[in-house]
Amino acid sequence: MQNLPPRSPNSMTTGAVLAALGIALGAFGAHALKNRLDPAMLANFETGVRYQMYAALALLVLGTQPAQRRAPALLLAGAVIFSGSLYILALSGQRWLGAVTPIGGVLLIAGFALAALDARRA
Repeated sequence: MQNLPPRSPNSMTTGAVLAALGIALGAFGAHALKNRLDPAMLANFETGVRYQMYAALALLVLGTQPAQRRAPALLLAGAVIFSGSLYILALSGQRWLGAVTPIGGVLLIAGFALAALDARRA
């Protein structure tokens, strides 16, 4: 086991917590919100869960890669802003939050692009 690459416990821990919350929120949406939200708002909530899980899985993987020091922060910020704005939008109906969601999307894209760049350089 001495040949294992260094890992980032912070990224792995954050990814695991983000994934656990994603599972819990997905279950909440499927069971508690299914009959309370209109289909469009429920779809927004589910999109938030899906992208949160993408970011969580990426953080878990990036945590095993020693060269990945910059991308995890962007992925986390992107997940919080993108998914969080969709959760609040779905639950509150505050449509102005739809203007915030793309900021999170851009952060997610930048995080994945930076992960690719850092992987190429490693």
